[in-house]
Amino acid sequence: MPVSDSPSVPAQRVGVWLIGARGSVATTVVAGCAAITAGLHPPTGLVTETPAFAEAGLPPLASLVFGGHDTLDCPLPKRAEALEAGGVLPPGLPAAVTAELAAAEREIRPGGPTPGDTRTEQELIAAFTADITEFVRRHAPARAVVVNVASTEPPAAGDALPPSSLYAAAALRAGCPYVNFTPSTGLHHPALRTAAESSGLPYAGRDGKTGQTLLRSVLGPMFTQRALRVRAWSGTNLLGGGDGAALADPAAAAAKNAGKERVLTDTLGTAPEGEVHIDDVPALGDWKTAWDHVAFEGFLGTRMVLQTIWQGCDSALAAPLVLDLVRLTARADEAGLSGPLTELAFYFKDPVGNGPSALAEQYTALTAFARRLAEPRLPGATEGRPARGGDSGPCGASGEKR
Repeated sequence: MPVSDSPSVPAQRVGVWLIGARGSVATTVVAGCAAITAGLHPPTGLVTETPAFAEAGLPPLASLVFGGHDTLDCPLPKRAEALEAGGVLPPGLPAAVTAELAAAEREIRPGGPTPGDTRTEQELIAAFTADITEFVRRHAPARAVVVNVASTEPPAAGDALPPSSLYAAAALRAGCPYVNFTPSTGLHHPALRTAAESSGLPYAGRDGKTGQTLLRSVLGPMFTQRALRVRAWSGTNLLGGGDGAALADPAAAAAKNAGKERVLTDTLGTAPEGEVHIDDVPALGDWKTAWDHVAFEGFLGTRMVLQTIWQGCDSALAAPLVLDLVRLTARADEAGLSGPLTELAFYFKDPVGNGPSALAEQYTALTAFARRLAEPRLPGATEGRPARGGDSGPCGASGEKR
């Protein structure tokens, strides 16, 4: 029985506010959640639907209601049709879940700042906060989670808040847990550190680990554990779509590559020679190819090479992770946890907090977290903290279930 069908799981609604709500990842999240809920497809790729999470009290997929911000104006049903044509979504799926896509589309609000936008940072944050709280008022979920799945932005320069940090600030102001699935700054901006720490909210990130870095987090520990000396590790990514266009900017690519390189440094104990290159190939659409060349040294100095090729669809790899993170973060908030959710490092290239970088160790921490969530009273939780809403802030205000 899938976890979401368990009769012991509460049926309260959970809001999901997506930054980049009309992008490929967000569209795949909404369509995929609807397809699994309707029994059209199995929950392949959803770690939270495996037996280790059956008793964790996670919100069922059917309880999720979607909205978000975006600066694009292509409606979700049309975006889903484009993904179907590109082979990202199965044939016939957009038509089968049109109602769910249309419902999410009605909850998408204009993002920003856009060219010519003269609003100040505080005015933008206030506008974004109002959109989130109005979404919560209409749907009355038990709580809501804000997730950044927008295109990668260049690293922040100076004191100005980049768009990702404006949205993150709005999430805090609305009283919503926050997940940064991108390498963008988000809550990492120094101006938001105190607000994040004092918010009493759980948060997680950053930069979802979907392909090349996922493989590196497995192979790096292998070389270390077998006492094989890595001499150089180089990589190339070919990708199209919105990510390919965004990462054509060298500054944005540098932000993306930092997480990839950090995994190697952490798992190997040293930074090997070599770089990662990202090439925009528009013809690939939402598909990507990642190639790694590892030069290593074995017994008696024998020199050897390992090469890997990862070909996949980024949106299909990312969407189940986003759904996992929403469910785990919402449950952590319900349980009264706050601060960085270090146990969710399994999902990220550059996770918040201190924790292991090897995938096996991260999975052990994640399943231990699931067992902790199953406990009737969690160690470290804020005693007696109410559901989000009321005196705690407007996001997730409890109300009559509809």
